[in-house]
Amino acid sequence: MQKMKQHILLITLVLCLFSCSKQEDEYRISVLRLGHTLDTQHSVHKAMVFLGERLEHYSNGAMTVKIYPGSQLGTEREMIELLQIGSLAMTKVSASPLEGFAPSMKVFSIPYIFRDNSHFWKVLNSELGKQLLSGVEEFRLKGLGYYDAGSRSFYTTKAPVHTPEDLVGQKIRVLNSPTAVATVRALGGAATPVSWGELYTALQQGVVDGAENNPPSYHLSRHYEIARYYSLDEHTSVPDVMLFSLPIWNKLTAEQQRWVQQAMDDSIVFQRELWQTSTKESLAFVKSQGVTVITPDKTPFVKAVEPFHQSFEGTEVGEIINTIKAM
Repeated sequence: MQKMKQHILLITLVLCLFSCSKQEDEYRISVLRLGHTLDTQHSVHKAMVFLGERLEHYSNGAMTVKIYPGSQLGTEREMIELLQIGSLAMTKVSASPLEGFAPSMKVFSIPYIFRDNSHFWKVLNSELGKQLLSGVEEFRLKGLGYYDAGSRSFYTTKAPVHTPEDLVGQKIRVLNSPTAVATVRALGGAATPVSWGELYTALQQGVVDGAENNPPSYHLSRHYEIARYYSLDEHTSVPDVMLFSLPIWNKLTAEQQRWVQQAMDDSIVFQRELWQTSTKESLAFVKSQGVTVITPDKTPFVKAVEPFHQSFEGTEVGEIINTIKAM
């Protein structure tokens, strides 16, 4: 039934986009359709709503955003493909799966390369951060900016994770990213890619023994109902990336492009503030539900991935890592 609803929505979008005449073209561009996989209570969804409000403000009502949350239009990968053919205007994806399009994006899935949140945002706002974002353009995508997705930590169903040794033999769900898979393997776990929409059931049925994500996602997905141990090892800081369809972007006027970018920039500031509050509230909530929250010593985790870092020496990604560490 869910797949059928998605197909109907996709057919509607395609018909709406491609059945328009030349005369209707300007009106079509005035409504930007945005799909994503998140719950409507998530700070990133709220930032997208704010983006739409700001865009309507800057355009004096000439442009609006219609949002399809909760995987209504498919998985992250499917929505990226819709962007590439111009059947969808915008989507939010985690940076990790983008390495399949822009290999340099894999740097975000490499553990413990950021010292703290301040260092993380210094990198994203630097020329290097802009270069990484623009690397998707050859794949018919336009990177508008980064949203805060905090740090990813392990949560498990069977036993708490205090050290990397506790991950040995455990099947851990990861993003569909070769580097994310390699990261979990470097820490001792058995990495298992599972789509976000299927993860609750996978945890429930024992297909995986755990996963890794930030506190708001762990909370709002209700994964805490099954995975009752949350270890704040904070191994990676993977930002969310707002993507725009390059075919549609190229049809916008310079003024429209400026409105969209201004609205995006405003929403980034708005979302970063929401994120800090959301993270604290999510941790407090899962603790109130009886979840065991662990704050492990990160030293053994950092040491465990040193060989993984060294494997990038002499490569383009290795140079990016060195630039980030020196920043």
